[in-house]
Amino acid sequence: MPGGTDDGSLDGGFMIRVGILDTSPIFLAGLVEVLTDAGIKVLDAGTSPTTRMPLLADAYLLDPEALPSGEVLSHIALLARHMPVIVMQSGEARDHASFTEAGVSLIISRSASKEVFIEAIRQAVAGTVPHGDGSTPADLSTATSPSLSGREKQVLRQISRGLTHGQIATRLGISQHTVDTYVKRIRAKLGAGNKAELTKAALLGQVVGGE
Repeated sequence: MPGGTDDGSLDGGFMIRVGILDTSPIFLAGLVEVLTDAGIKVLDAGTSPTTRMPLLADAYLLDPEALPSGEVLSHIALLARHMPVIVMQSGEARDHASFTEAGVSLIISRSASKEVFIEAIRQAVAGTVPHGDGSTPADLSTATSPSLSGREKQVLRQISRGLTHGQIATRLGISQHTVDTYVKRIRAKLGAGNKAELTKAALLGQVVGGE
């Protein structure tokens, strides 16, 4: 099978194309930006199951909560006929057996890091997804970003909303120096070099539970 490259494509210059369905517009926007930056083309993205099926896509990322409960498996089965399906779940992964039967290739946590999302897509498209015991989809639900403290998560949320360090200090009732310290810790944990990267982390829901 072809291997991956650092820019989100596969060996031979093949650009990966995906479709996405997710309940959260903010999460969706962050994910689209992260994948685009990685060289993965998003053909179609939406929050409604009426979003057209991107038949030219190489993989599809799906939030089961975006579908009526009685239509989840049938929708997945339809997609799986045309491309690998990656299920994105909040909290603990569930329904592994049902997802396997419907054709899901991989299950990933919505709080996983951007690197995990990108690697999951590469593996699904290349057909190199490892199936643990052969009966359930590969599960990357525990591959999450470094844990932040409650206060660090609060600070990151405010950064994602465009607030300055001074405004964050006022809103949280702490000094700007303390905010600066929290930001340094957050950057160290996430490996983020600037405010734009911190905002992406928050939008993608890596460390704030998709809020």
